[in-house]
Amino acid sequence: MIALGLVSFFTDAASDMIWPLLPVLLAKGMHVSVAWAGVIEGAADATAALVKYLVGKRSDRLRRRKPFVLAGYGLSSVARPLLALATLPWHALVVRVVDRVGKGLRSAPRDALIAEDTPSERRAVAFGFHRAMDNAGAVVGPLVAVGLLSLWPDNVRAVAWATAVPGALALLAIVFLVRDRPKEASEAVRSTTSQGEISHEFKRYLVVVGLFALSNASDVFIVAQALKAGASVRDVALIWAALALVRAVAAAPGAALAQRVGKRRSLAIGWVVYALAYVAFPLVRGTAALVGVTVVYGAYYGLTEGAEKALVASFAGGQGLGRAYGLFSLVTGVGSLVASLLFAVLLSVGDGRYAWWTSAALALFAAVLLSVSRARASETRAG
Repeated sequence: MIALGLVSFFTDAASDMIWPLLPVLLAKGMHVSVAWAGVIEGAADATAALVKYLVGKRSDRLRRRKPFVLAGYGLSSVARPLLALATLPWHALVVRVVDRVGKGLRSAPRDALIAEDTPSERRAVAFGFHRAMDNAGAVVGPLVAVGLLSLWPDNVRAVAWATAVPGALALLAIVFLVRDRPKEASEAVRSTTSQGEISHEFKRYLVVVGLFALSNASDVFIVAQALKAGASVRDVALIWAALALVRAVAAAPGAALAQRVGKRRSLAIGWVVYALAYVAFPLVRGTAALVGVTVVYGAYYGLTEGAEKALVASFAGGQGLGRAYGLFSLVTGVGSLVASLLFAVLLSVGDGRYAWWTSAALALFAAVLLSVSRARASETRAG
């Protein structure tokens, strides 16, 4: 768990050095609409989701996770710096899709490794810790980008080349620190890694998660809102760093809340916070106010990231963990693609507020459905 947290720290440092600046590269380097960023992110996430599902099933059969983890992080580390060569939107799309294919290769096996290495009652904390390390890297990345932009003003391509350094550190951590779990890890793990039918409880959970995913447009639209509010390139990086900092700080109390009140309830609270932030985003004026709403929005991640993945393990039943996490990622990824495309369309209507408010309404509806759904007895014990 600790080793994988370190890997995610370096990877997110590299990723968040450059991808928050994608709308800037599109608008100022390619002179196209920032709505392209949402299309690129949505398509990339959907691709990653499909790969996650296929790889998750495969890793269950082989019962070896590390090769997929290494291949996934390696592919992303190689692809990321190539954004420096992009001159047209479709170039950026190809680079981002390859980067997210890497994420698809690694995510389900990595999550299964964490689940296999952790007792069920501690999984929310384990995933919360992993997300905290992930988000800590996402704080460092934009700050490094700010430093590089101070040396080379507005040179997004230089930042892209620099992502090769933390990417290489992540690969070294995998090679020397990450270990596969033995096939006969424990009875508890074996009971959740055999192949079988998807439980009805898991299906209901995926339906609700899929509904929320339809509200969950790419965070690059927050960057677009910042540019619209007059933020500079360095301001955009700092806003992203602030978001990542809140995500990292909120992860531990979010996991603690999930253990205290239950994972479903914590997840529903997080979705309500998400909705409130989305109501506020189009109403605020000025960079300072936008930062304030972004900080509130960041709390949503802390409340949900550990709980939602821990619930997958709770609801998976006889299904393999890799397959379960892959299916979860497929549902959320396809939903996020539709969300980003819908958001891009609605953003062109009037002053764009309907895009934000439609997402908020869907998130609130999903929170209500999750709150009133009945938990399975095993989930009640785990939560």
